Amino acid sequence: VQIVESGGGLVQPGGSLRLSCTASGFTFAHYAIGWFRQAPGKEREGVSCITNDGETSYAHSVKGRFTISRDNAKNTAYLQMDSLKVDDTAVYICAADLNSVRLWHLNEADDWGQGTQVTVSS
Repeated sequence: VQIVESGGGLVQPGGSLRLSCTASGFTFAHYAIGWFRQAPGKEREGVSCITNDGETSYAHSVKGRFTISRDNAKNTAYLQMDSLKVDDTAVYICAADLNSVRLWHLNEADDWGQGTQVTVSS
């Protein structure tokens, strides 16, 4: 199993980034995919989740600014991040699990990526 995130970088406040999460080694379409983030000195927090059926969930802090999506044909999930704020600075980590409740409500997963750094700064 391999999960690889990409698309992070440095962006100014108000800017946008699109993160990608590409997976291999399991049947991607069967899994819920979650995006999490961890800032220095802070605990990991859930950002967004998409179930295998396409249902989405968002943290209150990103609702209306971030959009999660998936392309099962490409084994890839995306996180479109708009109107970025300094407080969004973190390592963004993708995870996959068959149980969306476990993934989103317990922040637990069988498989995790290594993360991609997002820095929002002027």
